[in-house]
Amino acid sequence: MFSEDTKERLSLVIDIGKTLFHYGFIPTVLYLGFKKGADQGMPEITLTSLLW
Repeated sequence: MFSEDTKERLSLVIDIGKTLFHYGFIPTVLYLGFKKGADQGMPEITLTSLLW
């Protein structure tokens, strides 16, 4: 169905996608959490509160 060249390129794209997801998921979740901010009545979100 696919040529060998197409299979290799597809495999490379999938590997790169897995790597990007692997290293980008947690930073993305943290970024979105900081961007949204704390809910009302909760302490302010800071980098030190994340680490402590």
